[in-house]
Amino acid sequence: MRSFKQALYVGAAAVLSVASTLSVMAPSVAHAQATEGRQFGAKAGAIVNEALQFLNSNEFASAAAKLKEAISLSDLNPYERSTIYQMTGAAQYELDQYDSAISSFESAINAGGLLPNEADALRVNIAQLLIANGQYAEGARRLEDYLNGGGQEKPQYVELLTNAWVQSENYTRALPWAEKWFRQASPKERTHFDLLNFLYNNLGMSGKQADLVKVMIARWPNDKQLWDSWSSLLANDGREKDAFEVNKMLYLSGVMDQEQDLTRVVQYYSFYDMPFQAAQILEMEMNAGRIPQTPERLVQLSDLYRQAREYRTAIPILERAASQSGRAKLYADLGEALYNEGNCGAAEEAFKEAIDRGYNRGKSWMLIATCRYEDAQREKRQDCSGTRESRRNSVKNRKRDLAIEAFNQVPGGSRESRDAKRWVQFIRAERKALEDRCTFEANVVKEQCFIAIRQAYSNQVFTGGELEITESCQPFQAEFDRLYRQAVNRDAGG
Repeated sequence: MRSFKQALYVGAAAVLSVASTLSVMAPSVAHAQATEGRQFGAKAGAIVNEALQFLNSNEFASAAAKLKEAISLSDLNPYERSTIYQMTGAAQYELDQYDSAISSFESAINAGGLLPNEADALRVNIAQLLIANGQYAEGARRLEDYLNGGGQEKPQYVELLTNAWVQSENYTRALPWAEKWFRQASPKERTHFDLLNFLYNNLGMSGKQADLVKVMIARWPNDKQLWDSWSSLLANDGREKDAFEVNKMLYLSGVMDQEQDLTRVVQYYSFYDMPFQAAQILEMEMNAGRIPQTPERLVQLSDLYRQAREYRTAIPILERAASQSGRAKLYADLGEALYNEGNCGAAEEAFKEAIDRGYNRGKSWMLIATCRYEDAQREKRQDCSGTRESRRNSVKNRKRDLAIEAFNQVPGGSRESRDAKRWVQFIRAERKALEDRCTFEANVVKEQCFIAIRQAYSNQVFTGGELEITESCQPFQAEFDRLYRQAVNRDAGG
């Protein structure tokens, strides 16, 4: 700011050498300026001299008033006008009247009394003042015009242009200046890298950003934000596997301790079909307190164990989640986990709890019934030994009846109703098929025994010996005799 103020006073340098008398001032001014006509007249010089005294004593309001008096004089030459306007702008700047100061400086240029280098310097000052006043785009545009017109490109101008275009959010205009600022910087500080990284990110230049971040990581390897940025760039570039490796390395090295980072690692393990490892990490971090044990996190943990087919491990976690939240859906999830584990009794309790809390009755009773049926199917396969009554009262059949009762609980208007009815039909058809098979098998045995008994009677007639009927066919002899022997005996007697 000191150099900026000094620049504002350059145009008034000749006047600073004015003596206390007007007779001395004019030759002094003429001596200080090499160009004809660049000097003050006596009347204007006296007023400006008073204004300078006010400026030097930091009485800027008084200086501005005196300069206003001076500029109102008639017959001022261009040099006088330019100098007075320039000094007025300096006073207004000190009074924080930036818009007025800019207007005065522009008037100083337009008055035509400045040398080319003086006018250029003042143009730069105007641009700087616009930027300082929050008019970033206009100030940057003017500074660019100065440089494009052959003005001296100083490092501070490059930095000022970079920041002005960034402040105006014109990142495209800022980028070439930022890259030049970066190249010229020696040594390069973190701020140079950060600004360029910011611009590459906002302009979607992921390739250049990735190259820059790699260099930054080499310089600042312990900066976790850089690693996060590198991981995001890899993921956005379609290199998810590499991004996973970066996150895994950071986690294993103990750098990660924030919930967001830890859950991202869990998600990566799950995404790459490692649900068991994901569940172990999540459970360990929950136990360590770095991830809160909310119902949502407990459900996530349970889901991961279920994906890994670790149902027994998942069930108590899901029980905690359901108990903490009291949500019907979690009780239904618990019932499903118990169902997958073949624990129909506990599954049924969980589903009924879910129903009581408003969960879908059709879906719940369908799963209860299915679990009952599958439990029945695990019983020993039935054969045709024993009686029809004994088969009807077997454990397998009683469990089938319980399954039918559950299928019948599925509401008629639910989406599962049609499937439930089909299941009932299937179970009954399955039971009937067994009885039909047993009846068929029994008839085959009886017919075979009838043939054997008939042969035994024939043998007895021809041999005159004893009637020989096998033990397995003896239960059918009475029926055979009733059907066939009685008729033979009646015929013989007649």
